[in-house]
Amino acid sequence: MSPFVTDPREFYQLQVPAPGTTVNPSQLEIKQGFAKGDNPSPLPKIFQPLEIRDYTAKNRIWVSPMCMYSSQDGFATDFHLTHYSQFAMRGAGLVLVEASGVQPEGRITPNCLGIYMDEHVPGLRRIVSHMHKYGTIAGIQLAHSGRKGSTIPLQLYGARGESLMMPVEEGGWPDNVYGPSAIAYDDNHYTPKAMTTEQIYQTRQAFIDAAVRADQAGFDVVEIHSAHGYLLFEFLSPLSNKRADEYGGSFENRTRLLLEVVREIRKVWPHNKPLFVRISSTDWVDGGWTIEDTVKLSKILLNSGVDLVDCSSAGNDTRQDIPIEPGFQVQFAERVRNEVPGMLSGAVGLITTSIQARDILEEEKADVLFIGREFLRNPSFVYKTAHELGINIKWNNQYERGRLKTKYSFV
Repeated sequence: MSPFVTDPREFYQLQVPAPGTTVNPSQLEIKQGFAKGDNPSPLPKIFQPLEIRDYTAKNRIWVSPMCMYSSQDGFATDFHLTHYSQFAMRGAGLVLVEASGVQPEGRITPNCLGIYMDEHVPGLRRIVSHMHKYGTIAGIQLAHSGRKGSTIPLQLYGARGESLMMPVEEGGWPDNVYGPSAIAYDDNHYTPKAMTTEQIYQTRQAFIDAAVRADQAGFDVVEIHSAHGYLLFEFLSPLSNKRADEYGGSFENRTRLLLEVVREIRKVWPHNKPLFVRISSTDWVDGGWTIEDTVKLSKILLNSGVDLVDCSSAGNDTRQDIPIEPGFQVQFAERVRNEVPGMLSGAVGLITTSIQARDILEEEKADVLFIGREFLRNPSFVYKTAHELGINIKWNNQYERGRLKTKYSFV
């Protein structure tokens, strides 16, 4: 029985153990068809807990950050509370809130979430508090769009031909689109202005300030977004970074901004809280950023206080030649995991089935799974995976009557 509280509007059902936690079934549950017997020992890795600093994820099926284009002026709304809570209450081990702009012009679109004002904190704290009630680790991705900023939200794609540009009269900021160099992503994006050194310093500080706000909001994890052709990755790749100063040219110079951001955030981000970085592991373009660069950088990130590299790819050059197939990016997580001892790696990209997800971890190709669109299609992906793998896990109390059975019985 959950205890009553002083304000009945704040009452909630205690979830012990938390949804998504493995539990051996009772004999009655076996008789009723909820399970065939005790869980196997050892458990498949996908349902083994994972400790990172002072936190323990109850399983390794995590929600990848995905832009929702549902904000005004960067504020979280009831949509975000509902959206992220649904994954927590259905057992996800960790939920990463979408790319949140560290500056107004660091958003991708005028409808993207932000964490560039103190006023954003209360709305985010509300989401974190609700996720915590289900024993889910709450994370947020800190981002800057760079040269891909001031664009239209996804729901408008195709409505204006091929152009993705958002003009001033509709909330865009074409005069404040910046990148390492004045090179547009393509003809459908604004041409950025090359950042001055002072602007680089201001942006670095914006990431630091955003991390402080994330801590104030109660987040357990921050992930620095350095992938998909957004600002920090634009500095990494020689295809988008043609600078001739200390932030361009050599590998050391091109990685300088990301490493400065990481090291400064680690100073203000509590030591007991994990720090992740998402990287495009390759440009998929000759002469661009490579998986070898990612491995080399990951070794430096490990020594800079990063706990996990979230291994994505692409998004920085239209010439990218991507061999799209299920799990096509898992190879990058495997390289980082095997070649950077001590660094955790996350696999992401077209991971859609329970068997595929299980095998990636059993074959030691990654430590965790970041699931994106499959969670949008099926918010109960954790429950579904457990059922299909024959693992008994705790469902949230309110949905217990819907728990999947291995056989049907009215006992």
